[in-house]
Amino acid sequence: GEERQNKLLEALARMLGMEEPPRRMESYDISNTGASDIVASMVVYVDGRPLKRDYRRFKLKDMEGPDDYASMEQVLTRRFRRYLDGDEKFAPLPDLLLIDGGRGQVGAVRQALRGTALEHVPTFGMVKDDHHRTRAIVDDEGGEIAINRHRNIFTFVTNIQDETHRYANDYRKRAMKKKSYAATLTAIPGVGEKTSAALLAHFKTVAAVKAASISDLEEVKGISHAKAEMLYNALRNGI
Repeated sequence: GEERQNKLLEALARMLGMEEPPRRMESYDISNTGASDIVASMVVYVDGRPLKRDYRRFKLKDMEGPDDYASMEQVLTRRFRRYLDGDEKFAPLPDLLLIDGGRGQVGAVRQALRGTALEHVPTFGMVKDDHHRTRAIVDDEGGEIAINRHRNIFTFVTNIQDETHRYANDYRKRAMKKKSYAATLTAIPGVGEKTSAALLAHFKTVAAVKAASISDLEEVKGISHAKAEMLYNALRNGI
């Protein structure tokens, strides 16, 4: 119950050298499939429980390629800029920041927060062992706090790390699915990006496009009767 959560947060605060238990915790993870698709997730725990409506995602801009430090710096800079711009969704400030990664990532976050209202928010990295289990919490000086000796804290931090990771990957998978969806349609001769986009905007899914009749297809902006016929036949022929 609530008392157990409070005890847990108090123990975590003691372990991290905080004066008060962290009521609002934000956790960040970067997920990339290469240079073009870098996504960051922000997961929020309030009073020890996930607050899903406060979760946020960021698509990273102008990255030369995967660079976790630069990514973390960009995400936290953007997160706090949103707060400073008065964006309601980013109004509550965290008491604790947990970053997926080690000393370098934590350093990048501290760098991003320097001189802001969040300069003094305790920031720690969550480091995994070779089995992808959370091994320790680190600060920006590389000091490690082993958490596996305290089973409840270990479980709690591992859950946060897994949840943040799941949320980042889930977004990436959906983005990739969308891409491969569009590719299914652009594989049809005579269907370029524009037609593919128009079809998906109208029918929402590739399955619905495949199930469409010639007259359904003709309703899509820019698709003539002849093109609808060609599409209908191409879709039936196993594309």
